[in-house]
Amino acid sequence: MSIWNHYISFPAISRLFLAATFIFLFSCKPDSEEKSRPLVTEGASDEAFSQELHEAFFISKNAEDNEVRDVALDGENHVWVATAGGVFRKSHDSKEWIPVITDEDRGPAYAVEVDEEGRIWLGTWNGLYLFQNNQLSLQSGPEAPISVLSASGEEVYALGPNGIWQQKSGVWEKLEYDIAKSVRDALTDGEGTLWVATDAGIYQCKSDSQRLIQSTEELITCYARGLAFGPENQLWAGVMGGVSVRNDQKLLKNLTPKEGIPSIHVNTIRQSPDGVMWVGTEVGVVRYFQDGTNSLLFSRRWLTDDRVNKIAFDKDGNAWIATQNGLSHIKRNTMTLKEKQGYFYSELMKKHMREPWICGVLRLEVAGDTSTWRNSDDDNDGEYTGGYLAMESFRYAVTKEEDALIKARKAFGFLKLLYEVTGTDGLFARTIVPTDWAHVHDPNRTYTDRELAEALVADPRYKPVEQRWRLSADKKWLWKGDTSSDEMTGHFMAYYYFYEFAAIEADKKEIRAHVAKLMDAVIRNNYNLVDIDGKPTRWAVWSPDLINRDPDWASEKAINSFEMLAFLKFAATITGDEKYEKEYRRLIDEEDYLINASQLNRKNPAWKIYFDLTMEGYLFPILLTYEKDPELHKIYQELADEWIGQQTEGENLINNLSYSLATGKKVNVPQTVSFLRETPLDLMDWPIDHTKREDVSIVRSPILEDLQVSQLPSPAIRATVRWDKNPWAAVQGDLHQVRETVFWLWPYWMARYLEIIKE
Repeated sequence: MSIWNHYISFPAISRLFLAATFIFLFSCKPDSEEKSRPLVTEGASDEAFSQELHEAFFISKNAEDNEVRDVALDGENHVWVATAGGVFRKSHDSKEWIPVITDEDRGPAYAVEVDEEGRIWLGTWNGLYLFQNNQLSLQSGPEAPISVLSASGEEVYALGPNGIWQQKSGVWEKLEYDIAKSVRDALTDGEGTLWVATDAGIYQCKSDSQRLIQSTEELITCYARGLAFGPENQLWAGVMGGVSVRNDQKLLKNLTPKEGIPSIHVNTIRQSPDGVMWVGTEVGVVRYFQDGTNSLLFSRRWLTDDRVNKIAFDKDGNAWIATQNGLSHIKRNTMTLKEKQGYFYSELMKKHMREPWICGVLRLEVAGDTSTWRNSDDDNDGEYTGGYLAMESFRYAVTKEEDALIKARKAFGFLKLLYEVTGTDGLFARTIVPTDWAHVHDPNRTYTDRELAEALVADPRYKPVEQRWRLSADKKWLWKGDTSSDEMTGHFMAYYYFYEFAAIEADKKEIRAHVAKLMDAVIRNNYNLVDIDGKPTRWAVWSPDLINRDPDWASEKAINSFEMLAFLKFAATITGDEKYEKEYRRLIDEEDYLINASQLNRKNPAWKIYFDLTMEGYLFPILLTYEKDPELHKIYQELADEWIGQQTEGENLINNLSYSLATGKKVNVPQTVSFLRETPLDLMDWPIDHTKREDVSIVRSPILEDLQVSQLPSPAIRATVRWDKNPWAAVQGDLHQVRETVFWLWPYWMARYLEIIKE
């Protein structure tokens, strides 16, 4: 009997209330939904794209040598740097830095410049040096210190607090311009005009006269540090406050944090060979493209330090960025998504799969040092290996490669082992580790009475578990209990994808038997996952007695009701056993689980967590695939439409693709494709602190309890991804871990299956 038929049997007043409830729930948009979700049906062919990579260089172990103030590339792509400790050079095919000025002349350096003849000029504490034909010579004429150099065409200028010099016919001549001594940058057009950035403004020097550009009608502020010519020969001036873009006579526009400048302190600007404007600030480098978009690179993933001092480009168009602590090489490789998949899959197989076939994160013994990695355990090893199983299932569905099916079976075998290893009917473990492991996450512990009192006051639902790890009967494994509802959800998601997209009949028989044993125990235990102590685990509670009648479980009512309906529908469909369908209907008709689930998109703001969005995405395909009652299917469809409609940025690829798979409606295709292309190859979980940025605001949305940024960070400047983590989080990352690549491989193969990515 459907829910609609069921409510007819109620008294008139009750029928009126129930009907009004459903009409209200599915006709009103949530307050947070302000725009509809457009459908995008076309896919993208797998065309080659430019993949950026970061290579970090540190000059020496001395801090002053790593304070890189300027960088230049000569005609052979050899790298020259001026640092607080001196001048160094590196051959294009070497990582060794060689000091250029030695002995008593070595000291602070400020500038390096390569002129059109290939000569290298060096501005230092004790004057101007020329390096030519492997010979170094100190120039006569320019007075020390020389802090700024500029060359274009036949013009070469050397500047410092003691004046400006120009080389003419091999002789240095001092120019008598009356300008501020606080020289920060200089730019020559090669036709006799020299632009000089100072703390007093920008000087245009030509023919023994100068013009000062200083007022706020001409520049954002007068404190100028960087100059570059941009498109259409416009002058880009980096000043305190942002960037002012001018032609020869007037201000054209300003770029401030509102236009993507991450810090008001702009230190340098350069135009790349392909016409992109690179703006170096105290919080990274932002690129302005000719199509009007911009892109920020910051954090240790991309820069050895966020303070950018200078930028140069090699003959291949790759950027070299001088920072306050080292040198960053941003290079580009051309690749396809298929090739990127090959790299990520190789990394996964080489490092992230541990016995008996667990997919997990790497822990680093030394923070940030990827050579010190070791395999590690995680509370959610079951869920994350479930994601791996889903990935292999889609890889098999697309390629029909036997290797994918074999590995999918191994992953399912691990999930099944988690049930068997506990020796407890109805309980599966969070994870297992070999008995000889010296380190485990969240080890066994004891609680004092005081600690228990504190925990109970903080959360009356708290369950102290002192023995989290137990020895398996065969003494091969330590298994971790107190398994959560999230783990159950991750398991069922994986069972569904394996069953539908890869498993043959023998595999399906195993899945049916395994799911039946698990669900029988859950039902027998009043819809709870019961631990070895005979009590429900802390979080795996779906019991009507608790989620419907205990106010302390109200926060879990919508998501846990939705989960149990999906579990029962999956079990009923694959086993054909009517008892699961009867329980499914009973929870709907007698315990209001469908009404509970209808609140998924309307939870009290205090109860919203980003994790739940992903759990919901795991389960919508089960309900929309297997529910054949047209009225119930319509309710789930409308709930899913509302759910994806709230995710206006399309930031969660698994949710995008799960919805597309379940409904046949392709959504957020551009976001999905751009994420797959823009995701860095670097899997180190570098800390990323968006609170440093001035181009975004710190907000409490979309999740009230989290500190977040007002704009969704691009894939390049998010911490490494797991889809249950909040991508808007203001502070992310962990220097002690390297993420597994399933976060990318799973949506890639789903997108291939759905022909969103066309080979």
